Amino acid sequence: MLIVFSGLPGSGKTSLAQALARELGAVHMRIDIIEDALLQLGGEELVGRGAGYCVAYAIAEENLKLGRTVIADSVNPIGLTREAWQDVAERTGATIVNVAVVCSDRSEHQRRIEARAKGTRGSVWEIVINREFEEFEATASVIDTAGRSVEQSLAELRSKLPE
Repeated sequence: MLIVFSGLPGSGKTSLAQALARELGAVHMRIDIIEDALLQLGGEELVGRGAGYCVAYAIAEENLKLGRTVIADSVNPIGLTREAWQDVAERTGATIVNVAVVCSDRSEHQRRIEARAKGTRGSVWEIVINREFEEFEATASVIDTAGRSVEQSLAELRSKLPE
């Protein structure tokens, strides 16, 4: 199974994705980690061209072929990246579950962003709220983390996952 988490920075997707990965013993793939490694090597142009996502697609595909559950954790802001995850699932015969994570409480969302270390990814509220982000597909399971703990959000998500 391929579980693809999408959402703006500060929505709670990484906390939720990590908790689910621990529970399922799944491979957790966070695009930020891949891109940070590329950036440390001077790969700004590569990151700008989507290399982090391409690396993640390849690693996910290999793990799915091995029968592992893969959890992809990224902003995943546009149809192009979402379609690419669908292609990975189709090539491997994996079931795909799209999870859209949101924080509907704007004040809470802003507090989460501003609590991040200055200068790190997703730590500037104005950049986060002005980021390009296409609406979720109707097939995505939406999890609203506003006013909820990771455990409460995880319980809701579990009820939406296939057996």
